[in-house]
Amino acid sequence: MAFSAFDEFKWRGLVYDNTENVPEMLTNGPVTAYNGFDATADSLHVGHIVPLMALARLQRFGHIPIAVAGGGTSMIGDPSGRTGERPLLSREAIESNIETIKQQLAHFLDFETKTNPALLVNNADWLLTLDLVDFLRDVGKHFTVNYMISKESVKARLEREDGISFTEFSYMLLQSYDFLHLFDRFNCTLQTGGSDQWGNITAGVELIRRMRGKPAGALVYPLIKKADGTKFGKTEAGAVWLSPQRTSPYRFYQFWLNTDDRDVISYLKFFTWLPESDLRELESAMQQRAEGREAQRRLAREMTRMVHDETARQRAEQASQVLFGGEVAGLSGAEVADIFSGVPSGEVLREKLAGEGMPVLDMLLECGATPSKGEARRAIEAGGVYLNSRRITDAGLRVTSADVIDDQFLVLRRGRKTYWLLRLTH
Repeated sequence: MAFSAFDEFKWRGLVYDNTENVPEMLTNGPVTAYNGFDATADSLHVGHIVPLMALARLQRFGHIPIAVAGGGTSMIGDPSGRTGERPLLSREAIESNIETIKQQLAHFLDFETKTNPALLVNNADWLLTLDLVDFLRDVGKHFTVNYMISKESVKARLEREDGISFTEFSYMLLQSYDFLHLFDRFNCTLQTGGSDQWGNITAGVELIRRMRGKPAGALVYPLIKKADGTKFGKTEAGAVWLSPQRTSPYRFYQFWLNTDDRDVISYLKFFTWLPESDLRELESAMQQRAEGREAQRRLAREMTRMVHDETARQRAEQASQVLFGGEVAGLSGAEVADIFSGVPSGEVLREKLAGEGMPVLDMLLECGATPSKGEARRAIEAGGVYLNSRRITDAGLRVTSADVIDDQFLVLRRGRKTYWLLRLTH
C-alpha cells in the first residue's frame, strides 16, 4: 500500500484522534479537506503553523486544501480552550484582519497550481446571510442540548462560575454548518483541527450524516506543549506572530533557536518538511554534541525561511551572531534596537559627534562603561573595548557621525558580553 498523508501525519506525531474512515480516505483520495482560522487578530501566530502545515502536507499528497477564514464565526467567538468569553470585533475589523492573513497563508499553501490548488474562503459569505428561524428549524433540530453540553469545550465552561453565553454556545452549530456548506459546495469530506476542536468537528460530521446521508471524516492533531510545562508560542514579550511587524524575523528566529533540547526533535517533526533521515541525523548530533545546538539552529533556519524568506533568515542569523561578537555593519536601526533591547542604554547628543567628534574616553565614561578615563584607557590598551563590534586600538579615537549605525545608534562593548546601546538625540 502506498505511503499516504495519514502515514505522514502518524510518523510525525500529528494524529491525536480521527474518525475510523480517515486512513482509507487519505489512501484512496484525492480528498478535499478544510481547516478553519479565526480572524480575531491581524496576524496568525506560531500556534497556527501546525494546522497550516497539515493543509500543506495534504496538498503535497495530492489532496485539495481549503483554508476557511472565520469572518462569520469570529463575530461569535469559539469557547474551545477559553476560560472566558472573547471580546467581539466589528465586521470591518475582521475583514481587515482577513486581508493580512491571506498573505501569510500563501507562504504555506499553493493557490496557483493547476492540479489541486488551495482555496481560501470566508465563512462570512454564507453565515451572515442566514435566516435565524430557518437555521434553527433546518440545522438546530439535529442537535440536542444534552449532546452539545457533553462536548469538552462547552462542559469546561459550564463548570465555571461565569458559565458560557448563548452566543458562544451556538458556535458549535455554526462550525457544523460550515462543514455542511463546504460539503455541498466543494465536496469537502474532511475537517482537520486541534484536539480542542474534536467536539465541534465531529458535530459537523454528524450533521452531514443526518442531513445528507453521507460519510465525512475528522482528524485532529495534538495541541503543542513545551516540556517545561509552559505554553507553546508564548514568551515574556507575549505571543510569537507570523507578521514581521508584530514579531521581527530576529525575534522569530530567536524563539526557535531557544527551543529546549527535550522539544526540538518533536518540533522539527511538527513544523518542518525535513524527512525522517535528516531528523535521525540531527537527533544523533544532539546526543553527541548537545552544546552545538545544531538541531535548534536548523529549526530556526527552516522556520524563518518558510514564514519570511531567505533574506530575512540570513539577516536574522547575522543579527543573532552580533551578541557573540558578530559584525554590526549592514544592520538596520530597527534590527539593532531589537537585538540590544535588553542591554543598558543611553543617549548621545548628535552635535557632539559633528566635526572632529567625541573622544571615545568621554563616551565610555558618560555611558557608565568605565568609572574613569584612566580605566577606559587601560581597557582599550588591553584590547577589551569595541565600537560597533570592532576593537578600539587607539585610546585617542574620536567617535564621529560616520560611526553611527543607520543614523541612529552606537554600540559599545566591554569584554565579551557587556554592551551599551547609545541612541543619538538632538
